[in-house]
Amino acid sequence: MAKPSGSTFTAVRETESEPFYRRLFARSGFGFAALDAEDRIIDANASLLSAFNATALSQLPSFEACVSPKDRSVLAFAMRRDAFEQAPWEIRLKRLDGEEFWVLASFIVPPCLPGEDITPALIVQTIDIDERKRNTLELAERESRWNHALESAGQGVWDHDFARGDLFYSRQWRTIRGLQPNDPIDASLETWIQTVHPDDRAHVLAEIARQESGAASFNVFSYRERHKDGHWVWIESRGAVVEYGSDGKPSRIAGTDTDVTERKEAEERLAQMSRRLELALGVSRIGVFDVNLRTNDVRWDDRMIEMYGLTEEPDGASWERALHPEDRRKATAKVEDGIFRNRDFANEFRIVRGDGEIRHLRGRAAPYVDTTGAPRLIGANWDVTDDVRLQEELKHAKELAEARNDELEAARARIEYIALHDHLTGLPNRRYLDAAIEEAAQEAQKTGQRLAVLHIDLDRFKEINDTLGHLAGDQMLVHAAGVLNELKGPGEFVARIGGDEFVFLSTGSARRNLATLAEAIVAAMRKPVTFNGHICRFGASVGIASQSGSAVDAKQLLVNADLALYRAKNRGRSRHEFFTSDFQAQIIVNKQTADEILSGVEQRRFLPYYQPQFCARTLDIVGVETLARWDHPTRGILAPDTFLKIAEDLDCVATIDRIVLERSLADFAEWQTLGLGIDKISANVSSKRLHDPELGRSLRTLDIQPKSLSFELLESIFLDDCDRTVLENLAEMRKLGIDIEIDDFGTGHASIISLMKLSPRRLKIDRQLVKPVSRSPGQRKLIGTIIEIGRSLNIEVVAEGVETPAHVAIMRDLGCDILQGYALARPMPAHAVPDFVHRQEWRAHGGAVRDLQNEVRRAINR
Repeated sequence: MAKPSGSTFTAVRETESEPFYRRLFARSGFGFAALDAEDRIIDANASLLSAFNATALSQLPSFEACVSPKDRSVLAFAMRRDAFEQAPWEIRLKRLDGEEFWVLASFIVPPCLPGEDITPALIVQTIDIDERKRNTLELAERESRWNHALESAGQGVWDHDFARGDLFYSRQWRTIRGLQPNDPIDASLETWIQTVHPDDRAHVLAEIARQESGAASFNVFSYRERHKDGHWVWIESRGAVVEYGSDGKPSRIAGTDTDVTERKEAEERLAQMSRRLELALGVSRIGVFDVNLRTNDVRWDDRMIEMYGLTEEPDGASWERALHPEDRRKATAKVEDGIFRNRDFANEFRIVRGDGEIRHLRGRAAPYVDTTGAPRLIGANWDVTDDVRLQEELKHAKELAEARNDELEAARARIEYIALHDHLTGLPNRRYLDAAIEEAAQEAQKTGQRLAVLHIDLDRFKEINDTLGHLAGDQMLVHAAGVLNELKGPGEFVARIGGDEFVFLSTGSARRNLATLAEAIVAAMRKPVTFNGHICRFGASVGIASQSGSAVDAKQLLVNADLALYRAKNRGRSRHEFFTSDFQAQIIVNKQTADEILSGVEQRRFLPYYQPQFCARTLDIVGVETLARWDHPTRGILAPDTFLKIAEDLDCVATIDRIVLERSLADFAEWQTLGLGIDKISANVSSKRLHDPELGRSLRTLDIQPKSLSFELLESIFLDDCDRTVLENLAEMRKLGIDIEIDDFGTGHASIISLMKLSPRRLKIDRQLVKPVSRSPGQRKLIGTIIEIGRSLNIEVVAEGVETPAHVAIMRDLGCDILQGYALARPMPAHAVPDFVHRQEWRAHGGAVRDLQNEVRRAINR
């Protein structure tokens, strides 16, 4: 149908009998469409057709095809006939050319009006919101990109709108401080300033006041704020005034916070490194220079200026002016060549200082390009005048020596003799011995003769050295060398291989009784020697090993003789021992034991036994000492004396200690659950373990309750001379809440000062001091003194080795705090501890102990 002029309706002819909805369409500036029951568009006004760039209704497909595929899923809900008063929907429609645009669509089910022949199934009203919607989406996208950029840069945003009372903090702002998105924030200045480091509060408050007063429209400052988990975070805050109130003061301030902790730590490390470098350069007296090759500007440090003897500021020509005339061409050519090749180079030259003195210098320099693109040269000079003069003197000496060939030959022979002989005794040294024994071994292999090695070590030599001095020790070594030379027969060889050790090499010794020779050596060494009026006595231990024929192995002979010497010393010294097959068997046994120990470590067959510790006054259990045991697969439970020495040689004691400690902590946790009343466990720590730099890190991986664990340190660990590693480990123990105890007190050499410095929690009196206390008044006085020392230093005293009721009574009377020993309890496995605690059997001896205590008191008073 044709559209009459002036009509706003396009699809059909308007007549007096037109339906009501068509007249409504024609009078609206919004888009309208009428849909039939199958959602086909049966009518549309001009606004709708114009939105689709259509000129006729027939150009439009079904309504669903007019909707963007991205929004078709919502049509089932939006076009429900049974829904009343639905809110409009934001959807995208597709123009005929495929371009999409946003509309606000309302879906209306029209009522059936009287006299209307045609009633659509659904009427759709559209309002064009494309520009507004796209602007909104673009704004949201920009805000998202900005937020992502800030978060990826690690910057947290804050916005304080004082006029509206609105305080905003972004997610990254919270993350910097360890806060969750929903964590409440008390933004009052009084509360927040408490989270700032005490050293930073004053300047932070000043900066805030400065900005809020309007004195600074933009401000940047750094400070430390406490993280939620307790550590300090360095924050760089940047803020700007974005709005002012009617009074001219800021009403809104916004900005960003950045976590600069890593940068601050890096700056501190750089500062420390610079200080160390400056100290190193100062100590080594090395001067540093830097030259801008483009502008010829130079920078010399104070050491360079001092080295060159300058009294004025150096300039680009100072170095060349200072060069010795004879060295100038060569030195400058070296510099030019290094710059041309763009590689670092060394140089050596003489200078004439400002005071006229000639000095020899060495230098090293390297060209580089700085951040501005300027070529530069950096380097260092150091004074080698003394070295040069020494070299000149050596050169002169060499020339003199070469001029006197006879003297040089004599000197060479003397040097060779010195190289092969001990300067003190005149005997051959280890180098000479190695050559001699190899030669003798080869001869014995050819002739089938016997080759014997006697390894000799002087006994009590150290005591003479320590008491009478090194001159006396030297005299004893000379005497020993003379004795061995007198006993040496034809074809035999004697060498001093170091310290107080000698080797006697006997070839063809089948004709000489080696035991008789060794006894003669021991007997001769026992004879007294006079030195400056003092009678000196020392002895000798001898290890003997021999082989014959093709079986002779020089190196193995030395090893076997050394092992035999080790046995002789362990069996009492001043004696001799032969290396035998039994000895070899013992080595094999030790090797087997070592393999079993390593296997036991892998299988975690090392476990703790526990010996309870008791309050001396109440006999209540106050703790247990952890004792290592080995659950051997065939030999059963073994004490440390069967494996500890070999474990130390294997360097696996620390691993065993950790296994035992982990199991001890697990047992302790179980006892806490059972409520046994055992409040503490103690464990021994060896000297080697205490010197382990990894001890602290290892302990931090364990679940150790503060004050539940104490480590016993042997008094013999040289407490007066703790190195840095020991002190750091002790400090780490205290941080973890681990108490320190001194074990075997009275057997070592710890001083009162060392006790005050270490501040242990307890002292354990060694069992050797406790054992004779019941029969020795002097011993009781000694222990009483130790207890008084402990009390004066606020240190608890533990007596170990309490084996009898008399020990219990006496140690209680002397004021000892804690008792440990067989009189009260023996070591036991973990599973036996609960039953032992519940039975309280040790208390059955309480009456006998008290009676004995009274008897002991009467005996002491008498």
